[in-house]
Amino acid sequence: MNKAELVAKMAEKSGLTKKDAEGALNSFMASVEEALVAGEKVQLVGFGTFETRERAAREGRNPRDPKKKIKIPASKAPVFKAGKGLKEKVNQ
Repeated sequence: MNKAELVAKMAEKSGLTKKDAEGALNSFMASVEEALVAGEKVQLVGFGTFETRERAAREGRNPRDPKKKIKIPASKAPVFKAGKGLKEKVNQ
């Protein structure tokens, strides 16, 4: 499902227009992004949790020349952890 299909499904289920549903989806995504950038966690009980995790600096291999080692810098990675309710729905 792509964004347009998700917006159409949201509009259908909520009774909103597609334009309003897209605005709601964009607002949700922007709010989650802002929270993650600020180092906060977004918890939606029964659905899941959005958070960031630290990735340590490490050494890797150059894909063009596997013999050469490269340094991969430390970074933050966004992570989604599914909640119990979502896991149960998917496994039905």
